[in-house]
Amino acid sequence: MKNSKIYDTPAKLEAIHRDIKRLMERSNQEYLDLMMANLRKDFIDSLTVYMSDDIGMGLEKGMVDPCPMRDTCKSIFTDFLEDNSKNIREGKVSEEEIAEKKGELGQIRKQVSFDNCDICFSEVNSLFEKQLNLIDSLQIYNSNDEKKTKISAINEENIVKNALEPLSNKQRLQILKSMVSETRTFSSLSELTGLRGGNLLFHIQKLLKSELILQRHERGDYMITKKGFNLMLLLVNFQKCLED
Repeated sequence: MKNSKIYDTPAKLEAIHRDIKRLMERSNQEYLDLMMANLRKDFIDSLTVYMSDDIGMGLEKGMVDPCPMRDTCKSIFTDFLEDNSKNIREGKVSEEEIAEKKGELGQIRKQVSFDNCDICFSEVNSLFEKQLNLIDSLQIYNSNDEKKTKISAINEENIVKNALEPLSNKQRLQILKSMVSETRTFSSLSELTGLRGGNLLFHIQKLLKSELILQRHERGDYMITKKGFNLMLLLVNFQKCLED
């Protein structure tokens, strides 16, 4: 019985060690989350101050002068744009609110009909678009909460190992692209990439290990897998995002 207790001690110490480690990791994550939240708040506060200054200067320089309605319109535009800045600072802007704001600006435009109104509204639209771009960049649409949750669940090690690292090389991407429409021999891949022998084999093995391609049989042709093909489709969409 005494020996049993002695043997249990290392296991208990190991369990305590794991508990302490988990507690430290949780505490570190909570501290990091708090620090990032504070940094984000400071960043947004600085941006909204800049935006307020930008609103004032933009309207002052961009609106028609002289115009009998200039001061009245400037006050209306300032209130409209400053209200958006307030929403950005609070970090809560839904797509519905954005649509409502666009409609509100459209209604304001319908209420005035001076010859030079288009010039002033062009400036307001430009400032408004800046605000929308900022909102989009900060990713603070309420409707994106589900997407954010999915993004936070990304397994970094898995993604880097099975997707980013295998495709982080131009030749490996060339190899994968070439197999979308046909199988490839070792010699054809050598001609495509300009790589020879062991250098080419190194990249092929990377793709094989990641299960993005397979070899039909020993010394046979190489072909893309379903996993590799789906990854290519994702890259197509990613390229479209870069071009937008």
